[in-house]
Amino acid sequence: MISAIIIGIFVGFASGFFGIGGGTVLVPILLFLGFEFKDAVGISVTQMMLSSMYGSYLNFKKGLLKIQNGLSLAIGGAIGAALSGYIVKHTSKEILGAVFLTLVFVAIVRFFITVPEPKEEPPIDNKKLFFIGLFVGMIAISVGVGGAILITPILVGFLHYRLKTTVSLSLFFVVFSSISGFISQSLAGHIDYSKGFTIGLASLIGTYFGIKLYHAMHPKHHKKFLLVWYIFVFCATTYKLYFQGN
Repeated sequence: MISAIIIGIFVGFASGFFGIGGGTVLVPILLFLGFEFKDAVGISVTQMMLSSMYGSYLNFKKGLLKIQNGLSLAIGGAIGAALSGYIVKHTSKEILGAVFLTLVFVAIVRFFITVPEPKEEPPIDNKKLFFIGLFVGMIAISVGVGGAILITPILVGFLHYRLKTTVSLSLFFVVFSSISGFISQSLAGHIDYSKGFTIGLASLIGTYFGIKLYHAMHPKHHKKFLLVWYIFVFCATTYKLYFQGN
């Protein structure tokens, strides 16, 4: 229990400081602590569900969350995530690990691609957002990450939405997809409820302090820290999944 609380606080701190979903922090940590990849995904989805609900509540209070705009993306994500339990159950940990590493690699590549903010934002296309949510929900929730890691480059790079709009949409997406994924993973028997809820609740405490440090740091230094973190996660997870013990 104490270990789970410490992990939760650290994951929350890292999520708040780096501004990323807890899955890219939590899954590698659990792998190094000896958890199987599929069990790590279940715990990560539980933590993600709690933190995204809390984050969306804060965004809604600040007026940053436009529910009518995010609904089609969120519903698509929920349907896609509902398939995650089946996907995890019938997919090898090596393939799931490769998908996880691919998403981390996408995050690294994004550091070297600058997309200018559009002068005029196109209208919300609910049909496109639904299918994007469906696809990302299936992929991201099946490997224990929130989905923003894919949604942001798609909405900014291809649909030309402003970053502020994208952040609000993606967080709302994570709420629906993580709740749906939690139910799906539960039915598939991949959730450790005790560890998942302990880590998830403790992560809310860490998030508060991580956000405070983030606001105190110069953006240029923060970006370097985040890039180093993603590279570390990519290398460490690759070693753990494919080389350790071989």
